[in-house]
Amino acid sequence: MALLQIAEPGQSEAPHQHKLAIGIDLGTTNSLVAAVRSGSADVLADQHGHRSVPSVVAYVSDVKTVVGLDAHTSDVDSKSVVRSAKRLMGKGANDLEGSWLADHYDFDVSSGPLPAFVTQAGNKTAIDVSAAILSTLKATAEQTLGGDLMGAVVTVPAYFDDAQRQATKDAATLAGLNVLRLINEPTAAAVAYGLDNEEEGIVAIYDLGGGTFDVSLLKMQRGIFEVLATAGDTSLGGDDIDNALVGWLMQQAGVDKLISEQARSDAKRYARLLKESLSDHDSVDVEFSVDGSPTFVGQISLDVYHAIITPLVARTLKPCRRVLRDADVDIDDVRAVVMVGGSTRIPLVREKVSEFFKMPVLTSINPDEVVAVGAAIQADMLAGNKTDNDLLLLDVTPLSLGLEIMGGMVEKVIPRNTTIPITRGQEFTTYKDGQSAMSLHVLQGERELVDDCRSLARFELKGFPAKVAGSARIQVLFQVDADGLLTVSALEKQSGVVASVDVRPSYGLNDGEIEHMLREAMDNAGDDMQRRLLQEQKVEASRVIEAINSALNADGSVHLSTDEYSSIQVLIEQLEAANQDDDRDIIKQAVANLERGSSEFVERRMNATVKRMMQGQGIDDIDKASLSRKEQTAD
Repeated sequence: MALLQIAEPGQSEAPHQHKLAIGIDLGTTNSLVAAVRSGSADVLADQHGHRSVPSVVAYVSDVKTVVGLDAHTSDVDSKSVVRSAKRLMGKGANDLEGSWLADHYDFDVSSGPLPAFVTQAGNKTAIDVSAAILSTLKATAEQTLGGDLMGAVVTVPAYFDDAQRQATKDAATLAGLNVLRLINEPTAAAVAYGLDNEEEGIVAIYDLGGGTFDVSLLKMQRGIFEVLATAGDTSLGGDDIDNALVGWLMQQAGVDKLISEQARSDAKRYARLLKESLSDHDSVDVEFSVDGSPTFVGQISLDVYHAIITPLVARTLKPCRRVLRDADVDIDDVRAVVMVGGSTRIPLVREKVSEFFKMPVLTSINPDEVVAVGAAIQADMLAGNKTDNDLLLLDVTPLSLGLEIMGGMVEKVIPRNTTIPITRGQEFTTYKDGQSAMSLHVLQGERELVDDCRSLARFELKGFPAKVAGSARIQVLFQVDADGLLTVSALEKQSGVVASVDVRPSYGLNDGEIEHMLREAMDNAGDDMQRRLLQEQKVEASRVIEAINSALNADGSVHLSTDEYSSIQVLIEQLEAANQDDDRDIIKQAVANLERGSSEFVERRMNATVKRMMQGQGIDDIDKASLSRKEQTAD
């Protein structure tokens, strides 16, 4: 008797077969790959048993590339060993001018829109370097899981903008990966703990890595993760703690400066060992040497260590307060705090964060691996493998998105911290009579004026019918997908003319620049609003002047005496003069004077128009015309 296997339409003929999907934490210093096996997510080790891969690539030759630990010891020119390529993801040549990156790396900016690392195997962009790392992680996963991968979820920092996210996707595609989704690193951490503990409510993700700090608030309810707000300090991390310890060591040794690069590297490595030892001991013996000569022998106690790093730990609590304020959440509403990043192993960090949030912090998952674990869980769900907890991830936009409007102002269409994916439209109109085209300028930022925000893209909507100012109806649609990538389209409703642009800039903002923009917006909020109100009044004044001048040119001599005409002209000149000033009240008063002084002229023109429309028509004709309009409206 033969057995038939029957599958529902659209389902696999082998429903028991587990589809292979992975989660990748593509880090600045280290990268990891994880997968769900036997219902549990875990980081995958390579053939040497290493669970993390240093994000280092050595270009030995045109045909040989070494990734990870071996890249550190490769016998090649130091310029051919590329580290921390993630810092350049989505950046253009212009972003490097005057930046600290230009002093730390050897770049070639002449070969294309993206800067390239100069190696003996040729020029390599950050996308190329990241693709090499991702290829290594992919190979580890395929070897461990024993099959081809159907896709991957790759994590990115919460503050990555469109260009940086697109660069990450490009690197994954170059590595032969099918990207199921990009998700924010704090969101991935929440997924890991959300599944394990089945928490519901608001969760804080405290992520203190080697070079940056981020804190995010996520709302978890009925299987949905929603990022409420994010904040951070992008110039703070474990490296700063190491540097503070190096400073203390140098002070004890009486050393003013470490001259050689090797000495600086050795000092930081030694400080890191002290830091790790002080996580388990009350004091540690110290023998600190500079360039091989012992210069300080003694001890460092836990009290001294805490005094050194307490100001740094305290700095992380300021963004914690800010993120609560941004999300309009009371600290008592936070139900759990997830610790992410190797620096959260420091007991003082855990202690201070616990005190701030008034609860013990969650540390049961390795803080270095929690992001990769969460990405693997999400990848397993997106691959279609059945899970008991199917989670929908809803991230947020890190900065507001909008359009330039008259007067050099920004009209925000999608505010900062809006949940994505999102589609949001807004209707605009023309400013001048006879306008048949419109230029659209897409911007990103929190300030009120165009000059203070970042330009993302420009495009034009052409060929719609020319009408009087204000009568065209142009629907502008902003669409941000699940990966945080933006598409903007414009539609003139009557003619159906449409234009669109995918925002794919060749360069991006780094975390520090985004944080700087947010701080500037908060610091200048009051002044910005006053400047916007002034600009709005100036635009209104220009509109009134143009409308009155147009009417005067059309039939001013018909409806006005010479004195009346001259009187209105004087009021126009007064408004033009006021509009050159920066006193909003004076401009507003001049507008009111002109509108009042020209009101009789406007009334005469209106009466004349009505008279022309009624000329030659009887009462019955007017009734029929009215009835016809009502029927059209009903239709």
